[in-house]
Amino acid sequence: MTRIAITGVTGNVGREAIDAFPDDDHELTLFSHSETDELDATPLEITDREAFVDVLEGQDVLIHLAANPSPRAAWDELRGPNVDGLYNAFEAAVENDLERVVFSSSNHAVNMHNTVSVVRPESTVATPAIVRPDGRADPDTFYGVTKVFGEAMGSYYAKRHGFDVVNLRIGWLLTRDELRQECRERDGAGERFARAMWISPGDCRRVLNAAATSTLEDSPLIAHGISDNSERFLSLAETMQTLEYRPQDDSEAVLSNDSNGREGLETT
Repeated sequence: MTRIAITGVTGNVGREAIDAFPDDDHELTLFSHSETDELDATPLEITDREAFVDVLEGQDVLIHLAANPSPRAAWDELRGPNVDGLYNAFEAAVENDLERVVFSSSNHAVNMHNTVSVVRPESTVATPAIVRPDGRADPDTFYGVTKVFGEAMGSYYAKRHGFDVVNLRIGWLLTRDELRQECRERDGAGERFARAMWISPGDCRRVLNAAATSTLEDSPLIAHGISDNSERFLSLAETMQTLEYRPQDDSEAVLSNDSNGREGLETT
């Protein structure tokens, strides 16, 4: 049985991560920033290195989702959780001899050249350039800078200490109804971003499971975590090959009221 620790479980992605491992082959230990009555999660302040080291004792895999998730956050709001907290996560992994760390990176680590302006990170130009996992970093915000930092730390720790690292660039997690609403309310640039970056709840669970359990031929690995969107510009071919990730949803199908039978696959 693989023992998997997950930080940031009260966030949107964190809640999907809990349901990403439905079989009996995985034992989950959940951590949140504060106490919650909804989930059986242990409070953890990720900027407390000693506490982080202590709670990972006996774990095999860490899925590190805890962070300030706002693309518009100021640097002083980000550096604690997204820089110091991330360093603590990798140090705790080393101290406890973990097998793998899955770091929650972001499309914002590589999105500057595809935005319509530097003040609109959640926007996409009319003809975006294809972004591949092995391309150069191009952060669009201070938040994106912290994700580039995290990917670099993942590379360092994988090569220095020899455990697996998956830097997973997660897109925009929305339900189908939320996706429709966002696209109704946004202008063209904003709608293009939503269509390109959408990841359905079902595909979010699939890619998290794949990132945590797939056999890796190379580490560190950068992978893109979005649905099989017709209008995507984050390349999925590499993720599908290296992690055997099989996305089953497409924003275009949702927004065009496609009735090809994929509607029910989001929650399977």
